[in-house]
Amino acid sequence: MAKQKKRWGDRFDATLIRDIDPLHWFMPYLYPNRADNEAFVREEFDLTNLEAFLAKKNEGLDHAHRYTIFHAVCAAVVKAVTLRPQMNRFIKGCRIYQRDELSLGFVVKKQFKDNADEGLAFIKFPPETTIDSLHERIMKEIFECRRDDAMDNSTKGMEMFTHLPRWLMRIVIHILHRLDFYGKVPYDLIKADPNYASVFLTNLGSIKLNAGYHHLSNWGTTSVFVIIGEKAVRPVFKPDGSYEMHTMLDVGITLDERIADGYYYAKTVRLIKKLIEQPELLDRPANEEVDY
Repeated sequence: MAKQKKRWGDRFDATLIRDIDPLHWFMPYLYPNRADNEAFVREEFDLTNLEAFLAKKNEGLDHAHRYTIFHAVCAAVVKAVTLRPQMNRFIKGCRIYQRDELSLGFVVKKQFKDNADEGLAFIKFPPETTIDSLHERIMKEIFECRRDDAMDNSTKGMEMFTHLPRWLMRIVIHILHRLDFYGKVPYDLIKADPNYASVFLTNLGSIKLNAGYHHLSNWGTTSVFVIIGEKAVRPVFKPDGSYEMHTMLDVGITLDERIADGYYYAKTVRLIKKLIEQPELLDRPANEEVDY
């Protein structure tokens, strides 16, 4: 997103929306908590074209560096939010803001074991992002998070407080929430916190779970949560009643309904669906328009 000169009322990471209709101006006061304003959408995507697209991308690559469905969904989300900028808004302190940059956040499991640690990933993407540049940046972040000695800044910040007594910790959390309300949380604590990303993603399909509802959080600024489920073979019916078996993917999207209206959300989901089902579009820069 293009950065503008900061004015009174802007945040370090976003610009205050000043030209707004009365309904959307009032909503943050009437319904102040993000977790109380969730709209959940579940969509089914046909992976027939995407699987062929990924197979071509993965020719000559080793298993650890392969392109996956997760990368494709991330690329589709980046392109959709770039072209649909209201999806990159958030509400904090009863005000609506437009982010200066587009970012994705997700949790990285260091190993697929019960007692393995987790790391937090937070990556910013420029408007010219393609699936190739996105894949490169995500893989670099994942390898960094999975290093034995790696600890992201947000986890380091939380680790500092783990030795405080409970009564003091409650005071600290109260202060942090007040700072969060005014956008004044120390940057070192939140610069890798996925709860401050444009979109928080979770890949439940990687642990053999179906896509389902996931709540938003009142902490941070994330207004969109994307849940990627496990792919499955299902019948796809034609107008004449016949059918073919296709590989399908369920994706759940939880939205803060205050940042836009249902029509805007519907067009955004339709765009993501087109990008997944016509994946060659992901090779083009995120800011290149798509007819959908």
